[in-house]
Amino acid sequence: MRQTTQFLAAACTVLAGCSPEPESPSATSPPPAPSAAPAPQASVAMPGNITAERGGFIPEGIEYDTDNGRFLTGSLAEGTIFVIERDGRVVPFIRDAELVSSVGIEADESHDRLLVANSNSAVFNDQNAAGHAKLGVYDLKSGERLAMVDLGSTIGAGARHFANDLTVDDTGNVYVTDSFANAIYKVTPDYRATVMQRFTDLPQGALLNGIVYHSGGYLLAVAEERIYKVPIANPEGMTQVNVDDPVDGQDGIVLLADGRLVATSNSETEPRLVEFRSEDNWATANRAAEAVLNGQATTVAVVGDELWAVHPHFADAEPPTIQRGVFR
Repeated sequence: MRQTTQFLAAACTVLAGCSPEPESPSATSPPPAPSAAPAPQASVAMPGNITAERGGFIPEGIEYDTDNGRFLTGSLAEGTIFVIERDGRVVPFIRDAELVSSVGIEADESHDRLLVANSNSAVFNDQNAAGHAKLGVYDLKSGERLAMVDLGSTIGAGARHFANDLTVDDTGNVYVTDSFANAIYKVTPDYRATVMQRFTDLPQGALLNGIVYHSGGYLLAVAEERIYKVPIANPEGMTQVNVDDPVDGQDGIVLLADGRLVATSNSETEPRLVEFRSEDNWATANRAAEAVLNGQATTVAVVGDELWAVHPHFADAEPPTIQRGVFR
């Protein structure tokens, strides 16, 4: 996250030269219809790389909407949620005036929702800016807003905020990381927010980042090279996973159906996906494999049995790419 912080600061400079965000519809306006052209299905062969038709929107978060067969990305620069088609077309899906910087996104298909970590990336350039941490909730098919939850207000005055990543459990509770407040928020299905856990012992410069829900009743969250296990019923019982050969620069993480945890290392010099395995319910973990990437990446989308990483291009306005990871 230290490197991501540096690139986000650079991104804020690049934004000055980016195209302005399209005008968002009013709260009473119908959302724009999703693209009529079908996006790639998990069963359809795709090229190893998809290049967006334009740059400047900086997609830090990516998700694959299996039900509707499409890649969805957030946008640090414009807030808008986009569909990225297989041919690289960038199609606006959700425009909302309250989405300033959309960071992590999650397709909660069990509840027909798209969950969005809503922040303001300008906080990385302005030490006096408080930023914000909000949860945007949208209908996964239509894009209609269902809720906008102010998470940062649960902490109180004086804190700085950057909602970064999120995950959802089997009953619809959402968990959101705040990288500046070093907090995990819990949001119930009726959209009531509380602070679930705050991290007070992180090394200097390490910020809370990716998070996933484990069906064993706990969360796994990363901060730089560390992985934490946070029991949902007893967050104070949080422990640090003892990782053999940890990887620094951990950003987004995904937990696969077979129990593997895959972290995206956002290193500029060694960008890669790293696979971890645990044989003791995440008391300890071992690095098992890795996939070298062709540029700095932040998060991955799971497409069937494949992983696709997004390269946002923080420091320039080049078109972002989505790359299929090949593990060695």
